[in-house]
Amino acid sequence: MATFLYKLGRLAFRRRHFVALIWVALLTLAGVGAASAPAAGNSSFSIPGTEAQKAFDLLEQRFPGMSADGATARVVFKAPDGEKMTDAAHKATVEKTVKELSDGSEVASVADPYEGNAVSKDGSIAYASVSYKVSGMELEDSSRDALETAADEARDAGLTVEIGGDALQTTPETGATEIIGIAIAAVVLVITFGSLLAAGLPLLTAIIGVGIGVSTIAALAAALDLGSTTSTLASMIGLAVGIDYALFIVSRYRAELAEGRSREDAAGRAVGTAGSAVVFAGLTVVIALVGLSVVNIPMLTKMGVAAAGTVVIAVLIALTMIPALLGFAGRRVRPAGEKSKLLGGGRAKSAAKAAKPNMGTRWASFVVRRPVAVLLLGVLGLGAAAVPAASLELGLPDDGAQPTSTTQRKAYDLLSEGFGPGFNGPLMIVVDAKGSDDAKAAFTEVGDEIKGLKDVVTVTPAAPNKAGDTATITVIPDSKPSSASTEELVHAIRDKGSDIKASTDAEVLVTGSTAMNIDVSQKLNDALIPYLILVVGLAFLLLIVVFRSILVPLKAALGFLLSVMAALGAVVAVFQWGWLSGLMGVEETGPVMSMMPIFMVGVVFGLAMDYEVFLVTRMREAYVHGEKPSQAVVTGFRHGARVVTAAAVIMMAVFAGFIGSSESMIKMIGFGLAIAVFFDAFIVRMAIVPAVLALLGKRAWWLPKWLDSALPNVDVEGEGLRTRSDAGDEDRELVRA
Repeated sequence: MATFLYKLGRLAFRRRHFVALIWVALLTLAGVGAASAPAAGNSSFSIPGTEAQKAFDLLEQRFPGMSADGATARVVFKAPDGEKMTDAAHKATVEKTVKELSDGSEVASVADPYEGNAVSKDGSIAYASVSYKVSGMELEDSSRDALETAADEARDAGLTVEIGGDALQTTPETGATEIIGIAIAAVVLVITFGSLLAAGLPLLTAIIGVGIGVSTIAALAAALDLGSTTSTLASMIGLAVGIDYALFIVSRYRAELAEGRSREDAAGRAVGTAGSAVVFAGLTVVIALVGLSVVNIPMLTKMGVAAAGTVVIAVLIALTMIPALLGFAGRRVRPAGEKSKLLGGGRAKSAAKAAKPNMGTRWASFVVRRPVAVLLLGVLGLGAAAVPAASLELGLPDDGAQPTSTTQRKAYDLLSEGFGPGFNGPLMIVVDAKGSDDAKAAFTEVGDEIKGLKDVVTVTPAAPNKAGDTATITVIPDSKPSSASTEELVHAIRDKGSDIKASTDAEVLVTGSTAMNIDVSQKLNDALIPYLILVVGLAFLLLIVVFRSILVPLKAALGFLLSVMAALGAVVAVFQWGWLSGLMGVEETGPVMSMMPIFMVGVVFGLAMDYEVFLVTRMREAYVHGEKPSQAVVTGFRHGARVVTAAAVIMMAVFAGFIGSSESMIKMIGFGLAIAVFFDAFIVRMAIVPAVLALLGKRAWWLPKWLDSALPNVDVEGEGLRTRSDAGDEDRELVRA
């Protein structure tokens, strides 16, 4: 592989005008496609295989036009102190608001609070329920605007008005946070390279790659039912890996120049060596992201595949566009160790200063001398950080997790005040009595059985469909939606349903947003172990091919598990326990988002293997070329530690920018990924990895002879390049081919 990529790098360097034209054309084509494609709303949301989804599908069949999975909104009204919502003036205001809300084209129904007994016992709070024909992800902005306008008019009449429900669900804006991440990345690149031009190349190519990826997603959004949320993960991952991959190749190019090679040969060797690591690092990220499909949540699968596509683009750009741009830059990209005149370059270094080992060399030498102490300190530190993970509670956020300044949170609190905490998470019971001899008796029995359960406040009478074979019953729990008590109630109703079916032949299904959240959490929990086995197993096999070793990939996988557990512990400490919550802007602690563990495993595993491949490949390269195992560790750090550190800081900056989001879910993802990269890059890869390799010595690179002969030789270390005597002849052969 190294030889092929070497040829590709030299060819891209020589034919730089052609290569640049291809990428600009692709960017233009993707941009035109995105601009001309029909506007796509948010993708439809479904969770195949869950009871809640089965109930939604049944309601669509038995209650045509009901839009069971449609968006809902609760417009909550509160009278001024000393007044009641039943006063004539306030009643007139509410009725006017209900009439205005009913006029929307996407509105299915609006329940008048005075007709539906939706006024609190003390008369101070009332609410109007609005049901829509489409889901919250598909709702048009005009419908949301109409909802907010009606609320504003009621406020002008003297009432306190807040809006809850998923109708106001929108995709968080993240543009400003991405700009912050890019700005920090630019500073790190300038410090790393000592050159503005060299620092600009990774930024430019990463932005072009993300532009192509996100524009392609936008162009295909309507055809493939890709929502606006799909591009969020793609841009986040694409930007981070795009900068990192280009960073490694530019860094290797400057190192080759420092050894006295010509610029064309240096570009070829940079792509042949660092580019090989980029290919395999990219493959691990793609495996992790595509592997999200095992969860069988269509939206998550689409997000993973779209992000994987952006990673593939980042790899291709690093292998072709970077050497082309290096050709355009010429002598303005200086050899390693030289700075531009603008940043203080051009002054001769003293011999003592030039011979002084860099920070990476000094650190690796220390670790090699004290491997046991470093290993124990690293493992114990990560173990301590992972302790809170033992108390991990999973759930999906509701309006109660919103910042207290939002209207959704205010509506949530008003409903809890007026009607009890469980009112924010009603359960919808669907009774399918099509196979029952007496449907009405079955409906009555279901209601009676549920009334006798613990934690039930209200059970509404059954509401049958026109055929009389299916009915819905609403159950109001006594506890809030995200509580363990509500989850236990859902399971208790389902257990009762089994007994009811045995006696009446009627099937009882529990659905609604609260039940759906519980089912999604369970589905994600069940998928975590198979996902880990799939992703870690495939990557383990891939790394065996890369490193031609058993113990190095095993050590890489175990180190990753340590860093992920430590990161989950940090997430629990901040978002569940409330440690440093003020600093992180966490206004409400609660269960960790159920998608977080599997999401973190997928994204962080791919990124963690980047650092493993880039750092350890350089060690193996030194070992293959004759150095002792301990010296190879030091050599790998001398060449790679500075660049890996810069890459990790850039990755952390990109992810940490999302901590400033007002959405608790985005905030949690940003913090979790940033802290996971910190743990993995600086503790696992920079401390535990060299310590383990120092202890193992030659055994680290052991591979059974039968396996060594069976595996393909991909030559990631570039050994084949050492024996090249006439690069020009082979390049001409490539051109003729």
